[in-house]
Amino acid sequence: MKKVLCFGSFEIIHLGHIKMFEFAKKFGDHLSVVVSRDENFEKFKKRKPVILENQRVEVVRALKNVDDAILGKKDDIFEIIFEISPDVIVLGYDQFLKNEEELRKKIFEKNLKIDIIRGEKFEFGISSVRKIIQKFKEQNF
Repeated sequence: MKKVLCFGSFEIIHLGHIKMFEFAKKFGDHLSVVVSRDENFEKFKKRKPVILENQRVEVVRALKNVDDAILGKKDDIFEIIFEISPDVIVLGYDQFLKNEEELRKKIFEKNLKIDIIRGEKFEFGISSVRKIIQKFKEQNF
C-alpha cells in the first residue's frame, strides 16, 4: 500500500482543499491528512483559529478522498512524518515555502525515501478565512 500525506490548518474547508485531496490521492492508496494543532495554527497564521482543532480534524476526516485525519504534533511539526512513514508528501502550491528545504533535509537525515510533490494551484475564488470575512463585510451582511 502506497501512503500519501498532506498537511494543513483546514479552518474552513473550501474547493481548493477538496482539489488538493483529489490531487494527492492520485499518488497512492491511502491518504492521511495532518491537521495543525491550535497552538501551531497561531504560530503560522498569527491569529487564533475560529474553528478549533478537534472540530477541524473531524471535518477533514469526513471528506471522501481522505482515509485518515490526525492532529499534528505540538512541538516538532515534522515528527508525525516519521511516525506515519509516507511514500509521498503532497504540499499545497503555497504551503511550507520556507520549510520545504528543512523538510527535505530532515527526510535525508533520517535516510528515508519520501517523494515530495508540490500541488497545483486551483483557481476557485476566495480561499482564506480573512478573505471570506472581508467579502462578507463588503456585502454588508
